[in-house]
Amino acid sequence: MALIALGVTGGIGAYKAVEVCRGLQKRGHDVVAVMTKAATRFVGPITFEAITRRPVITSQWKPGANADIEHIAIADEIALLVVAPCTANVIGKFANGIADDFLTSLYLATKAPMLIAPAMNTNMLAHDAVQRNLQALAARGTRFVEPGEGYLACGWIGKGRLAEPEDIVAAAERIVSPRDSVLRGRRIVVTAGPTYEDIDPVRYVGNRSSGRMGFALAAAAHARGANVTLVAGPTSIEPPATDEVIRVRRASEMHAAVMRAAGHADVVIMAAAVADYAPVNPVAEKIAKSDEPLTLTLQRTPDILAELGHASAKREPPLVLVGFAAETGSLLARAREKRIRKQVDLMVANDVTAPGSGFDVDTNAVTIIGADQEQTLPLQSKARVADAILDRVEQLLRSRTITPARA
Repeated sequence: MALIALGVTGGIGAYKAVEVCRGLQKRGHDVVAVMTKAATRFVGPITFEAITRRPVITSQWKPGANADIEHIAIADEIALLVVAPCTANVIGKFANGIADDFLTSLYLATKAPMLIAPAMNTNMLAHDAVQRNLQALAARGTRFVEPGEGYLACGWIGKGRLAEPEDIVAAAERIVSPRDSVLRGRRIVVTAGPTYEDIDPVRYVGNRSSGRMGFALAAAAHARGANVTLVAGPTSIEPPATDEVIRVRRASEMHAAVMRAAGHADVVIMAAAVADYAPVNPVAEKIAKSDEPLTLTLQRTPDILAELGHASAKREPPLVLVGFAAETGSLLARAREKRIRKQVDLMVANDVTAPGSGFDVDTNAVTIIGADQEQTLPLQSKARVADAILDRVEQLLRSRTITPARA
């Protein structure tokens, strides 16, 4: 298949790079390991040498004829450079063209695409300097596998943990062995996150959606060559690289943005947790606290998915519509009823009370409900769930044999 260079840098997640290496090999690829000096303090080079059956490159000063230009030879041969884990230090070197070891020299010398899986302390990841470096790399076409959230080696809890090896391998596979995706050139609208409906300048009605599922869908669609417009509510995590990101706060703003973008779209995926109700008259000043009960009068917000379903039925060709049903009981019955009532093609049902599923986690377990097929997915990363949903979307597009929408 392909020769892939696996860069391993000095983070505790280096041990997971062994699993990444094995996963790439199971997909039929050859792997050459490139380790920074710091990485060898976490995992021994002999481990990768035994797995890859290739010498592990740890220095650009290897003795021997032409050894000093070895990075040029490998740069010409590889189909992909994967760096997992990728520390803040090495991200900074990549972004600023610093080539002081074999891995950073290889990055500058190769024309192969690069996929990096950042891993670091939460505050480091959020630092302006690191974010600027990531943005610089993204602008050059670097692909990313987003870090996970949870317990970190430093003892903190937050975002920064190395992504799961299976997700890194899947992302690499999509680059070196791209499928002839029917999504290529399609216009897709994805919504993500919550909406906040203001009570006063301080308080609001909202929900626990983090945007992770919608962001995973947007990233996966973009990786398949789609032209992606991401409409995102307030989220604490950064959105993935897409063609357009529209930030909104209220349900009314999301309604306006989605209906406008849907006019030129082939597919709309409503993964956002849009508020069903909003205060009738938000007040201009903070409501003073008192001992008396506070009564809020709420009004129904627009049902964006139902409105899209009604409008799509009159279009030729119709949109492919995907909705989400986040439930706490009677999961499948409610999701099936919603799919029919709102006139959508696929309804993705998930029980938000199930451990590891639903809001503000990196995993999900869902059932994808269509007109003639139901597919139940066990608990897995939201990236893998996104791929399964897009596989179903591709099936629908193929069955309708429509041409991409044009502006």
